[in-house]
Amino acid sequence: MQLAINQTESMRGTEIQGQFEKQRTPLDKETRATLPTADAAFHLNRREQTLRGWACLENGPLRPIRVHGRLAWPVSELRRILGVA
Repeated sequence: MQLAINQTESMRGTEIQGQFEKQRTPLDKETRATLPTADAAFHLNRREQTLRGWACLENGPLRPIRVHGRLAWPVSELRRILGVA
């Protein structure tokens, strides 16, 4: 039984490793006004949960816009923080 569980876990690991990472638009070429948390976290080199913490505690370097319970991170603020033209 234990062998079957280990085989299943290793198969899942292979599937996860086999997935392609999402292509991200460079911040200086981004045309959207706001980004979802995952994209903003990528550009800031932080985990998504860190950005959610900033939003909840209102203590981070930027504030998100809340749209129907979702967080939208302004591209203009991301550019300002990262010094991207």
